[in-house]
Amino acid sequence: MTVRELGLPVTATAPGLPDRVTIWEVGPRDGLQNEDTVVPVDVKLEFIDRLADAGLTTIEATSFVHPKWVPQLADAEDLLARLSTRDGVAYPVLVPNERGLDRALAAGIRHIAIFASATETFANRNLNRTRDSQLTMFEPVVTRAVAEGLDVRGYVSMSFGDPWEGAVDPAAVVSVGRRLLDMGISQLSLGDTIGVATAGQVSALLGAFAEAGTSVDHLAVHFHDTYGQALTNTLEALRHGVTTVDSSAGGLGGCPYAESATGNLATEDLVWLLDGLGVSTGVDLDSLADTSAWMAERLGRPSPSRVVRALRG
Repeated sequence: MTVRELGLPVTATAPGLPDRVTIWEVGPRDGLQNEDTVVPVDVKLEFIDRLADAGLTTIEATSFVHPKWVPQLADAEDLLARLSTRDGVAYPVLVPNERGLDRALAAGIRHIAIFASATETFANRNLNRTRDSQLTMFEPVVTRAVAEGLDVRGYVSMSFGDPWEGAVDPAAVVSVGRRLLDMGISQLSLGDTIGVATAGQVSALLGAFAEAGTSVDHLAVHFHDTYGQALTNTLEALRHGVTTVDSSAGGLGGCPYAESATGNLATEDLVWLLDGLGVSTGVDLDSLADTSAWMAERLGRPSPSRVVRALRG
């Protein structure tokens, strides 16, 4: 039986939550880029199409990071050339620099994302830049993209904890985030890259952005479930007015910076929570679970998502 036929999850609304949440699906990019082996492009295309069928309206399709660094997504141009887009669905692409933007423009992409760090060490290790010089690198990317009419999102990684520097000062995150917003990005996604955040930290960081004059409408959250806190942290963000949440179908994606990291918040687990709270997403949970179970078969291992395991065994 389906969850709808079983009447699950039971809906009990709670005060102070948004009526609707947009799910920013990162599985095809952030999830598959962490696979040990390259997933065939035909499988990726079917995965993306199935996610759209399930009702997801923002599906991060791939990345224009150099294939040397992310060989799993070296097929970006081929995938985008063959992708069957549909009205009402956005297919953002991650770009690291101006060369990545050139590739995105050549592919006809209208939505891009850039990836910055809140900490000095990770900026150096991930981008071979200082915290300040990474922003100098991104400025012409954002300026050109906005001039071309593209929508630009910014990620800020290590927003809560860094494996080398420890706890991250909210002021450091606000500093990087504000500079990206001032460049012209439309949305800032606050990333708990190693999954160490707690609800109190989420409240403090969102409060710090509010004090700096940043509207919560410009903020999204991206939690990893390393310590089992992703849903708790998401609920705290919703209580602060956040209405865009990143997640990955089936919980795809690991974190190479923390032992035992279980990867991204699973989209099914998120939808179960939101359905139970009466918060609309437009996503069909059964269809989504079928999609993640299908992908797990192609990857040759069970889905990390608790909801997928509960519904599909």
